[in-house]
Amino acid sequence: MSGTRGGVGRIVGMGIALALALVLLIAGEARAEKYSVAQCGWFVGADADWADNTGGLKFRPDAFCVPPGPDPFDGAHLKSLTREGQAAVAGTHFGRWRWSAPAGTWITKVRASWWHALHDGFEQRVGVVGPGGFEAFRSAGATDTTPTEFVAGFATPMSAFEDRLLCARAETRSCSLDAQSWSGLRALTITLEDPQAPGAATGGELLDGGWRRGTQAVSISASDVGSGVRFAETTLDGARVALTELPCAKVSVAGEWRASQMRPCGTGAQLSHTVATTEFSDGPHAVGACAADFAGNTGCAPARTVLIDNNPPAHPRAAALAGGDGWRRGNEFDLAWTNPGQGPASPIAGAGWRLTGPGGYDSGVRFAPGRDRASLDDLAVPAAGEYALSLWLRDEAGNEAPAAAVTVPLRFDDVPPGVAFAPAGAGESPPREVSAAVADADSGPAAGTIFFKRAGAPSWTELPTRLAAPGARGRATLSAPLPQLGPGTYLFRVDALDAAGNAASSTRRADGTEMSVRREPPSAALLFARLRGAPGRGDSLTVPFGTAALLGGRLTRADGSGLAGRDVRVVARPLRGSVLPAETRTVRTGERGGFELRLGPGPSRRLSVSFAGDGGFGAAERPPLELRVRAAISLRVVPSALRTGEVLRLSGRVRGRGAPIPRRGKLVAIQYLEASTRRWRPALIIRTDRRGRFHARYRFRYVTSPTAIRLRATALAEERWPYAPGSSRTVTVHVGDR
Repeated sequence: MSGTRGGVGRIVGMGIALALALVLLIAGEARAEKYSVAQCGWFVGADADWADNTGGLKFRPDAFCVPPGPDPFDGAHLKSLTREGQAAVAGTHFGRWRWSAPAGTWITKVRASWWHALHDGFEQRVGVVGPGGFEAFRSAGATDTTPTEFVAGFATPMSAFEDRLLCARAETRSCSLDAQSWSGLRALTITLEDPQAPGAATGGELLDGGWRRGTQAVSISASDVGSGVRFAETTLDGARVALTELPCAKVSVAGEWRASQMRPCGTGAQLSHTVATTEFSDGPHAVGACAADFAGNTGCAPARTVLIDNNPPAHPRAAALAGGDGWRRGNEFDLAWTNPGQGPASPIAGAGWRLTGPGGYDSGVRFAPGRDRASLDDLAVPAAGEYALSLWLRDEAGNEAPAAAVTVPLRFDDVPPGVAFAPAGAGESPPREVSAAVADADSGPAAGTIFFKRAGAPSWTELPTRLAAPGARGRATLSAPLPQLGPGTYLFRVDALDAAGNAASSTRRADGTEMSVRREPPSAALLFARLRGAPGRGDSLTVPFGTAALLGGRLTRADGSGLAGRDVRVVARPLRGSVLPAETRTVRTGERGGFELRLGPGPSRRLSVSFAGDGGFGAAERPPLELRVRAAISLRVVPSALRTGEVLRLSGRVRGRGAPIPRRGKLVAIQYLEASTRRWRPALIIRTDRRGRFHARYRFRYVTSPTAIRLRATALAEERWPYAPGSSRTVTVHVGDR
């Protein structure tokens, strides 16, 4: 028998690819299925037992089912033989091979090849064991050593199949053993009916309740009383997610899997499947498990509902601090937000948060539990400074995404700013403005006011103060213009606020001295100024059109020594009729108090020169200076020679930089040079058009002899014309006989 069963190890496996081809049936009402068992052939041994009802005295077995060569049937056989050296055996005695159906199954069909050598009353009988015992369906009493195939089916369930070598005589008679008799059998295909489906039950962490995520295990307990459990599968929403083929004794025959044992598979199995829940949507799903036996019967465990959620909640919406996210003096923060909708996924189970801040502070990850939590109350930071609170959500399945956190600033400052007036410098005395440095490392300087009062006065006066940040974080400067102060001693105070509302006040400089300013009565200052340009100089100067002029002067003490580095203010106001605005310029005195300013081309102007006073010197002002500019005019005559009585045509143009031509036109005089007096006398008075152009005709009636007459056009002075009279170049006209 050991040689027979050893052949099972030579079965050629087909692998899991063919196993997956098995279609598991949907659980339902069980129906009988069949399976076939291959024996003694196809390199398969025999799952049969041999017996001798003589007690092993008269018969012996011989099994050779797995030949070593490539031919699976080369010499393969199962034989029962009479023993050599025995004389005879009593009738009804036999040796036999038996194949028993596993509990819960029965044999419905047998196909095999048989052959035999039979002498002196021996027969080979093949049959089945039913309710009435052994029933032979085929027998032979003569020798035939050629293997011959037979097939038999059975309407009544049969529990076993037997091949007997029988002394077919009555018990009172015997069969001679002088000539050896034997029966042979091979290439058996036994078909069994298995009416009972396997049972299946489920368990494992996926079915432990609550929300599940990631990779989860499902355990399956499967059992079968017939052909045994061959496959087990796990389904999610009816779709297979895992399949296990259990070890079974089988062989492929002509493309068909046959059992190589009567019960090819184990009757019970405990196995576990790993289910990747990440491949399924969030929400409830139905988990099932089914088992199939070798015959193809399928049994399924009742489906169970599981809750799956693999996706973290979205970040909190509209996260905001009560009172806003600005700086505050109280170390208490209440944070609220709106939770995103979860749909079919698991509810919000709480909020994760982490606080980081100055000096590498890190609170580590904290978790605040609570279904649908939407707030964190009474948060506090360890010290003054600006901190970042990262906030994210965790659901009941344990999903969270700190990387998708929202960040809320927590700004706490209970330290007042440092403030002090700037130390007295080596610059001008007294200063033009007063300033104080403010330092606050946390919320930073936010506002401040500088006050002053005369020493001994009961109340302070506020100055217009501005806050300027010099660029360094946490530092700023408060400054205010120094007011016009009369002689005396004045005290100053600065109040500062940081962005959290902490206040500080000081009346001292950074070096600890009291901030005060002493005003001495001003000394007298003298201001001299005059105009210079072609062709002269003085308090009043007339220059040609388009010509620049120079304003020069000197600022001195009463003893005549110059005041250097002082600003002199010059205001140039064009005369009426100009469209140009008044121009204010500042010129700084040189080492000896002198100054000079170029006055560009333009209309006539009145100039005011003044010194506002500073550095202990009083104000000084020069009486107004007058810069007159001649008007620009041109003249053209046609013809240049004519007879007495003929018409002379005159034309030209008046130009006015920065001054429009009067609405009625500009008044122009056509003048001639009187030879006897060498004076210019008017010949015509005319007006230009709106563009400053003029055209005129003149007839010389009383010239009796040829005469050369010199003419010019003059733009006359008049109201709302900001130019002094100006004349054109002289034009000579010859009048008389030609």
